[in-house]
Amino acid sequence: MDSRGLLGLTVALLSLLSPCLTGLIPRVSFPMGSPGRRLTRFSSHEVSNTTTLLLSDDGETLYVGARDAVLALDVRHKDTIFLRTKLDWSPSEKDLEQCSMKGKKKADCPNFIRVLQFLNTTHIYACGTFAFSPRCTYVHSDTLTMSLNTDEGRGRCPYDPYQRNTAVIVDGELYTATVADYRGNRPVISRHLSEGSRVDLKLDDTLGWLEDPTFIGSSFIPREEKIYFFFSEVAREYNFIDKLIVSRVSQICTSDVGGQRTLQRRWTTFAKTQLLCQAGSELPYNVIQDVDILPPAEGAPADDTLFYGIFTSQWAGNSGRSAVCSFRLADIKSVFSGNYKVLNRDTLQWSARVQEKVANPGECGLHNASDNALRFVKENFLAEDSVRPVGKRLSVMSAEHTYSHLAVQRVQGANRRLYTVLFLLTESGYLHKAVLLPLGAHVVEEVRVFEPPQPVRSLKLSVPKGVVFVGTSEGVVRVPAYNCSYYWTCAQCVLSRDPFCGWDPVSRACVEVSGAQSGLAQDVDGGNVEEACNSISLPHRTRFGPNKLSTASCPAGELVAVSLNEVVRLQCPAASQLSQQLWERPNSRLSSDLYLELDDGSLSFVATPATLGHYLCLSTENGYRQTMAIYHVRQKSSPATPAPTSRAQLRARAAASPGPRTSAGSWPETAEPKPSPSVRNAQVTTGQLGRNATLRTEEPEFPGEEPLLSARCPNYLKELAVVSVLLVLCLGLLIAVTACGVRQRWRRKTAPQEGAPPRDSNGTTPEEQEPLNENDLFNKRSGPPLHGGHSSGLVCNGTLTDSRQHLPNTPI
Repeated sequence: MDSRGLLGLTVALLSLLSPCLTGLIPRVSFPMGSPGRRLTRFSSHEVSNTTTLLLSDDGETLYVGARDAVLALDVRHKDTIFLRTKLDWSPSEKDLEQCSMKGKKKADCPNFIRVLQFLNTTHIYACGTFAFSPRCTYVHSDTLTMSLNTDEGRGRCPYDPYQRNTAVIVDGELYTATVADYRGNRPVISRHLSEGSRVDLKLDDTLGWLEDPTFIGSSFIPREEKIYFFFSEVAREYNFIDKLIVSRVSQICTSDVGGQRTLQRRWTTFAKTQLLCQAGSELPYNVIQDVDILPPAEGAPADDTLFYGIFTSQWAGNSGRSAVCSFRLADIKSVFSGNYKVLNRDTLQWSARVQEKVANPGECGLHNASDNALRFVKENFLAEDSVRPVGKRLSVMSAEHTYSHLAVQRVQGANRRLYTVLFLLTESGYLHKAVLLPLGAHVVEEVRVFEPPQPVRSLKLSVPKGVVFVGTSEGVVRVPAYNCSYYWTCAQCVLSRDPFCGWDPVSRACVEVSGAQSGLAQDVDGGNVEEACNSISLPHRTRFGPNKLSTASCPAGELVAVSLNEVVRLQCPAASQLSQQLWERPNSRLSSDLYLELDDGSLSFVATPATLGHYLCLSTENGYRQTMAIYHVRQKSSPATPAPTSRAQLRARAAASPGPRTSAGSWPETAEPKPSPSVRNAQVTTGQLGRNATLRTEEPEFPGEEPLLSARCPNYLKELAVVSVLLVLCLGLLIAVTACGVRQRWRRKTAPQEGAPPRDSNGTTPEEQEPLNENDLFNKRSGPPLHGGHSSGLVCNGTLTDSRQHLPNTPI
């Protein structure tokens, strides 16, 4: 079997071994412009491609590299972002003409700022593509004025605006990873702006140290005096016909000055190894998309530094999925201090090193080593082992969302425990906030920050200010890291499982957790409402909201006036996307023969005397139940008599019906409904409707009806009087018919005839019984009583009311 067949068989077997994937569902979703999640945006028709972000140390100024411009945005205020200063830096007409003559699109020829780094306390170093002829300059950070002379940007900034690069400045020196030629065929990791005895360094192009890489990010570790670069590239160590892509981490020492004879002006401390984002026998996620660093907790060693990366897969079995893996600095250092592979220059095959170890590749201080040691590290730069993720498992795995960028933060909860929070940007324009827990990631919320497509975007987290900046092709969006005020009860605050938020019993509000506060209700790990909210001294209404209802009474709710045999559809708002909705009837059950519970949580049924009455929509999440909606279905005063509806017709009508036929309409997601003047409002806690959503109780539409009040039980005195009158009339009619029959029998006895029809035991003929059988016919049409032969009613305060006898305008 050749290499191609072996690779295909391996992929197929690993796909079969891959376990079932669970969905990563955000608990709450906020559409763009939602009042429940207020964002601040900056955009201008004169500014585009605002994707290179640099935040000042005080968090009050955001420097943005855009197309043909560098911006200084004032981000001090929560509700506004305004432009403080703008530096125009665009190519001349001659430069644009030359770019077009090279065969490039006109839209790709402007100057796209791709490098923006603080050089010192007063200046910023900026580089741009500049019509496929990169240039760099010094910019004053306060006035945003540019120096008159510009530097050539080759090797510091990419030519193509769509090529990825990374850069970091350490002690006034620029370390970059990009491509150094027009066609993008010469990848390079280099150092620039060196002064004194230090010289600029780069990789040796003839050694094949990099194989068609895509650079993702870089990070400086001061204690190690090393810079780590993250990228993906083609793996030549695997002997496959198809190109196999792997993710890499490489290192160089900032003290490196190159060799004296061997590796002059070249790195002597370069080494690389593979990052393996894989769980068990699953297919690996081998293409890194973004990376962010999480410094160690206070008092922890530097080896506890974590690197979080987003990975996708080139395998068809993992297509469309994203994974997040974390790697510990101690594990990376351990791999770099181990064995290295060696490349046979004749066969271009990699193998384990068997010769004697002359030097330690990647070790700082090798620039003073002998030529023999430098030749050894020149050929031994690929570590033999791979770096595996922390715990040898994935931190996050999503089959529904494709993530492109991330930012990571460590948050201290109310219980003084530390939680890791990830901000993940999806390709579809949502920002997910996820907290990492022992049983898996919990997505607290998702916020739409832009409408796709956005080909270029970036993410910047300000931990001191508690905000996330999202840069896109159209502008900059500021997203607060927490949204505690959205949760209006202790139950909702605890169910969010947001380590930023806790319920304060003093202010009776969900507030941000800080070190000065104590006694906040919070349960990030379990989300147990009863345990968390009972641990603090709170009134029942404040703990669980105003909707903890007892089904032993008949609560007031929304009146739904219907006609008999009409299809009714009652909507049920969801408390969150993780909750489950269910319906209940006080003192009755919902038979599957009469009711349809649809996928959207709504309830559909045919209006009959047995289905009229109260309905409660309940939401259950993590063992906590709350009432979301209350309906009272009643019959109209002058009902029509349509034909009976079959169950098949009920399904068809329920699918086409938008909701209950009442002026209430459907449930909006964010805005409160606007009731008419004849509508009364009853406050009911809901999750989707917002903080103070209202359920409406309509005034009666027909004369002579009493309004639906918040009383314990409905009042049917008028209906009882009407039924009593009808009963008296029926009894009078029955007496008259009976008297007429007796009179006819008396006449027949006094005047007998031949061939007379036979009489029954009570002396009546079949013709005489026809008027009496009309009542039996009505009983046959009505059918037997429901629920085991007993009339179904609604029990309120111990009183049983027959739903057929006490309903208004029931046809006789």
